[in-house]
Amino acid sequence: MAGWENYLDQNQDRFLDELLEFLCLPSISSLPEHAGDVEGAAEWCASRLQAAGLESVRVMPTGGHPAVYGEWLHAPGKPTVLIYGHFDTQPVDPLELWETPPFEPVVRNGRIYARGATDDKGNLFIPLIVAEAMLKSRGALPLNLKFLLEGQEEIGSPQMPEFMAAHKDLLACDLILSADGGQWDEEQPILTMGTRGLAAVFLEVRGPGHDLHSGIYGGTIHNPIHVLSAIIASMHDPEGRIAVEGFYDQVRDLTREEKERLASVPFDQEAYLKEIGARGLFGEPGFSTYERAWTRPTLEINGIWGGFQGEGLKTVLPSLAQAKISCRLVADQDPARITDLLLAHVEKVAPQGVEVKAVKAQTGASPYLIPSGDPGLEIAASVLKEIYGREPFRIGTGGTVPVNALFLESLGAYTVTFGFGQDDERQHSPNEFFRLSNFKRGQRAYGLLLDRLAEKYPARPAW
Repeated sequence: MAGWENYLDQNQDRFLDELLEFLCLPSISSLPEHAGDVEGAAEWCASRLQAAGLESVRVMPTGGHPAVYGEWLHAPGKPTVLIYGHFDTQPVDPLELWETPPFEPVVRNGRIYARGATDDKGNLFIPLIVAEAMLKSRGALPLNLKFLLEGQEEIGSPQMPEFMAAHKDLLACDLILSADGGQWDEEQPILTMGTRGLAAVFLEVRGPGHDLHSGIYGGTIHNPIHVLSAIIASMHDPEGRIAVEGFYDQVRDLTREEKERLASVPFDQEAYLKEIGARGLFGEPGFSTYERAWTRPTLEINGIWGGFQGEGLKTVLPSLAQAKISCRLVADQDPARITDLLLAHVEKVAPQGVEVKAVKAQTGASPYLIPSGDPGLEIAASVLKEIYGREPFRIGTGGTVPVNALFLESLGAYTVTFGFGQDDERQHSPNEFFRLSNFKRGQRAYGLLLDRLAEKYPARPAW
């Protein structure tokens, strides 16, 4: 057993106590009243990086919630790897559904229950303690290592584009490892090939200056809810294909290899529908469920309202109707272009006699795709195969991770997602948890990965 593995084994109790301490910090980035707690979590991470032996550790302002940086750069000729994670969390609502208080972590049945346990504090902590184990047992790391930990991922990383652009030299690296991810299950590893981007608009239809009596005025003027419904309906054809002109123009077609790779991932339709409580599948024709979820763009209505919302009947013709629309994007779609296309579509189909306003949301993110033969990806695959005893599935994910595309744009480096959470661990939901078995398994995997990257990953000239 390697020296760093012995160190990890000997210090597991301490590491668990430290993780529980970390999870006590209510670092909810979306709630202004918790801004101080996010700052406190940043300070905790900085202190912990220093204790691990990292150098030049600092809490860095971003214009919003802070980021934390640390480095160890004493391996000339070896690659430089940047490890990314986030220490902010989602809100805890509904609080009454938690079995134990969300920021009073407990260990129960081999699991840590707390908000942020799997997303992302437990996963973030793994590479940090692996770096400590190597530095304390060997006196050195096998490669050059940087950490960038952020406090605003759960709100879309709004200040990170400017932050990365301003600190390109500091963050320069050959490869990024993201601890913000997971595995298929306890027996099957995965590698995430891509994440979808995001574009969104808010839609508003105004009719009369105030709500009207539907008997007196109904049938004489446009009903804003009818107009909004018609505009929304015009955005898809009956089979589910998006009908906004130009929407698919930039979408990259799947190769035969990609289709075969996705087809190799087992899909149980009955279990899938049971898990989400749906009665049947639906989507763009000509694609499998996983292809639709991971490699095709979407246009979804996230909220719609107008008129009387209370119990019973109030016969009004409403003055206002509103909707929120978001699109998940795939390579090579541009979020700005997609929102422009949505606005043009709304303008084209909106009738006279009402005021229709479509506004771009401030939130947006580009899609991300890593080449299938990327050396970092292949080295990570070899480690996962050794750890799990089987080849990882190579999948996409329907969600959006803004920093993946930001890293590629700002630093010219690809990101390999290397986390150990699982989809059933209730991220963003009450009773979030992280398996202790995966907490420990992830430590060995990160140690092997850092050693293997030092041996096999091609380093660019010294930064």
